[in-house]
Amino acid sequence: MARDDGCEIVTTMANQSGRREYDLDIPNDVEPGTYADFASIWHTPDAFVLDFAVVKRPPKSVVNDDGERVTKVPTRVVSRVRVPPSQVFEIMKGLEKQLSMWERSYSKKEKPTEES
Repeated sequence: MARDDGCEIVTTMANQSGRREYDLDIPNDVEPGTYADFASIWHTPDAFVLDFAVVKRPPKSVVNDDGERVTKVPTRVVSRVRVPPSQVFEIMKGLEKQLSMWERSYSKKEKPTEES
């Protein structure tokens, strides 16, 4: 279900059948959102975990325990979200739809660069 502001609302809940529509009530302190530079995604048998993080200070080149030169990026997790496996596909569909809409609107103006 698309909202007036273009946000996608996932309408299928785990272990539920049929279509449901949710009216989201976002508390004032949550409404502005939290900025994150990147996400680390991992899973357990029962959940997918998304750790959203920000970079605390500039990256630094160091030699690790194996004598290999690596770039250390100090970060802080600002939000951890646990999602049941049954919802991951719905989230992926919503992200793909929103990314397509974003590309149509902004990709020629501003496309994020992938850093190596």
